[in-house]
Amino acid sequence: MRLKRWLADRWVMGVALLVLGYLSLPILVVAGLSFNRPSSRLSYDFHEFTLDNWTHPFPTLEMRDAVVRSIEIGLIATAVSTVLGTLMAFALVRHGFRGRSGINGLIFLPMATPELVMGTSLLALFVAAQVPLGFWTIVIAHVMFCVSFVVVTVKARLAGMDRRLEEAAMDLYASEWQTFRGVTLPLVLPGIVAAALLAFSLSFDDFIITNFNSGTTVTFPMYVWGAAQKGIPPQVNVIGTAMFVLALLAVGASMLRGRQARRAALVATLPSPKKGS
Repeated sequence: MRLKRWLADRWVMGVALLVLGYLSLPILVVAGLSFNRPSSRLSYDFHEFTLDNWTHPFPTLEMRDAVVRSIEIGLIATAVSTVLGTLMAFALVRHGFRGRSGINGLIFLPMATPELVMGTSLLALFVAAQVPLGFWTIVIAHVMFCVSFVVVTVKARLAGMDRRLEEAAMDLYASEWQTFRGVTLPLVLPGIVAAALLAFSLSFDDFIITNFNSGTTVTFPMYVWGAAQKGIPPQVNVIGTAMFVLALLAVGASMLRGRQARRAALVATLPSPKKGS
């Protein structure tokens, strides 16, 4: 009976861990292959352990330029979409205005639209406007679909935030700007960071929309697609593993910062002890 009770209390957690482990298998395979020296350029079997892939992550200048270009596009698209998406999320959650329900529906359209349709639509727009395809058309295209993910992520954070903490700060004679800077922003910052990481990952990883609107500009996913015809170099696994580790560290730091901010906000709302009490 004790064993049955233990299993009944923890079977959901066990299933969740199994699902997470299954989803993590491709990442573990990529991380393992980053230390592999394949037997041939067209082979993906684990042949020999080596650290050369990490000490020399860019076998060609084309791969280095493609990675740098993808990072630049990702950073610009992330910055623009995070600012716009955060402002839109605050407007949709904290303010009531005519057409808010319709805008909520429009936010989901880029997420629900197939990338093939969005890529061809943006290509037709740029061609009709006689905009030369290249670096900045890719940035515009990435901002178009990243904003929706930022809005949804930040909205979820704002909806789950306790408004009483802000009200307590206002009761303690804090101004609106002081409340926003000392209470609201630290509490919503983990959601903003998560949205920015999601936007950067989507931008760095995108291929279909980028392929339609890139012109002669080559990003990292396009380089991998082109290299697949001759054999993908193992250093591609190094780049993928490094990006995953950096994202994991950023999420961990954001969660730790958010926990400290919530604790500080709760402490700030407590009445200070009187002297002699």
